[in-house]
Amino acid sequence: MRRFLFRFLVIVVLTAAALLAYGLFLRAGPETQKLVQLKPGSSARRIASDLASAGIIRSQTAFLFWHYVQGRPSLKAGEYSFDHTANVREVYARIEHGDIYFRTLVIPEGFNMFDMAAAIEAAGLGKRDDFLTVARTQTALVRDFDPTAPSLEGYLFPDTYHFTRTQSLRDIAAAMVHRFRQEAGTIGLDHDFHSIVTMASLVEKETAAPEERPVVAGVFNNRLGLGMALATDPAVVYAALLNNRYRGTIYQSDLHFDSPYNTYKYRGLPPGPICNPGKSSLLAALRPASTKYLYFVSDNQGHHRFARTSAEHSSNVAAYRRAVAGPN
Repeated sequence: MRRFLFRFLVIVVLTAAALLAYGLFLRAGPETQKLVQLKPGSSARRIASDLASAGIIRSQTAFLFWHYVQGRPSLKAGEYSFDHTANVREVYARIEHGDIYFRTLVIPEGFNMFDMAAAIEAAGLGKRDDFLTVARTQTALVRDFDPTAPSLEGYLFPDTYHFTRTQSLRDIAAAMVHRFRQEAGTIGLDHDFHSIVTMASLVEKETAAPEERPVVAGVFNNRLGLGMALATDPAVVYAALLNNRYRGTIYQSDLHFDSPYNTYKYRGLPPGPICNPGKSSLLAALRPASTKYLYFVSDNQGHHRFARTSAEHSSNVAAYRRAVAGPN
């Protein structure tokens, strides 16, 4: 009887050891990318369960055994990317070290907060409307240098960012504001943030040619000095966006729409930036070119023609229309 019990125990132990080795050493998981979100506060048991349910590991027991063997260290929550097979020990090591998956967010120069919100949602980092709420309400992030900012527009610096899904939308906005602070410091922007960034946003939207930006800023400064309306279309578009009425083009009704951002209707700078400008536009607004130009119009080839008088401007506008129309 004793011999039977001994043999039975040996078989049980060997079977358990074999199953444990099977769980520890045999590889599992997908061969193409699979994302798994491990929630903050999850226990080791919950993490093992989530990994097994996702097909990343073969055995929850093997994962928990290895956790105890390692001394039960803290495991890092977050989103993990698995794109090849691995054994439990390899998976465990990644979670112990916090090898979290970062999502890339590309924000081009000139994106406004509506563009950014769409990009954030497309990257899987949050909902569009939730980010817009953050951009409109978290002005405390810039209050020290722009206490009158109506939103974070203008201070969400364009760049390529890497975020995790565990970061909040406020964290994302704060990182962009931090980049703005860094860039402002490198170019010597340390005063009158509100006016300079607002001007830079207009410049950013008016021309994509860096060499033209100081000239465009100079034109706007000249018009402001003479009390002329800035009459800039991008600000009209922004007014329509803010009021959920933009239809993809500017209509006559938009030019008459009663908004402080309508620079055809109201003189002076708009109440705040209309987009998030890049470095060259910030530099242009900080150091505008000194010229006598009061007007500019596209040449239909990516640049602009500048004019001192309305008659000269009318001639440039006629040339632009001919270029658009093409040869007869």
